[in-house]
Amino acid sequence: MENVIPAVTLNSGSVMPILGMGTAAYPLVEPEEAKLAFLNAIEIGYRHFDTAASYHCEGFLGEAIAEALQLGLIKSRDELFITSKLWPCDAHPNLVVPAIQNSLRNLKLKKYLDLYLIHFPISSNPSAGFAFPPPKDALLPMDYKSVWAAMEECQKLGLTKSIGVSNFSCKKLQTILDIANIPPAVNQVEMNPVWQNLKLRDFCKANSIILTAYSPLGARGTPWGSNAVHEEQVLHEIAEARGKTHAQVCLRWVYEQGVSLIVKSFNEFEDEGEYDDFRLGTD
Repeated sequence: MENVIPAVTLNSGSVMPILGMGTAAYPLVEPEEAKLAFLNAIEIGYRHFDTAASYHCEGFLGEAIAEALQLGLIKSRDELFITSKLWPCDAHPNLVVPAIQNSLRNLKLKKYLDLYLIHFPISSNPSAGFAFPPPKDALLPMDYKSVWAAMEECQKLGLTKSIGVSNFSCKKLQTILDIANIPPAVNQVEMNPVWQNLKLRDFCKANSIILTAYSPLGARGTPWGSNAVHEEQVLHEIAEARGKTHAQVCLRWVYEQGVSLIVKSFNEFEDEGEYDDFRLGTD
């Protein structure tokens, strides 16, 4: 896989593999299962890993990276692209730098993340912790200017090579762009053949922001997701006509939109399949 995954250059100059492995799991998996999944992913060629403080698995990913280095699966941490995220409880100007430093400790990374994202365009009372979703009575409006300035400080300090956002609309992205000295490199949002996010894609492209799609196969089996992607009959018809799986068609569609994508971690890798050996076309 590592020889075929294309990469994209971010506006920061960093190079990001367009296919990443997501580390979120619902319900949470056992630590050893998580570590083995990450090790297996590295062994079959994944080099981009997407995690977050709220996923409660940064430590397991860090253990897998350390073991991969010991086993010789990778020669250097620099071969990997590691993304983590700032949860609303830490989305306060005085807490951003400590939050990324804590993620680095959890991941056992001595120097830097490759990408650090604001997870949601909201803040919450620090006492709310990493509850998902944050309690409604703990939600606070985000001070975009000061929080983004703190994100920029993370990059200036060398704690991350790039900064960005997640789950931001066009309007909220414009708010960041209006006050930014360092523009966001990435906006990570839900996107799939059923939820196509065309307006946001166009906005990101016009502003040199890479859009990264999570849940490209939908979020089936989670409290917040639905079976809409899996139940879309047209996708099954295309898969049958092309001799591909439903998952392959969905991933290929996302890829053909010119965005990067994060695939779910704790499923069968074979089901995701290769996405670069055929084209959907317009028929």
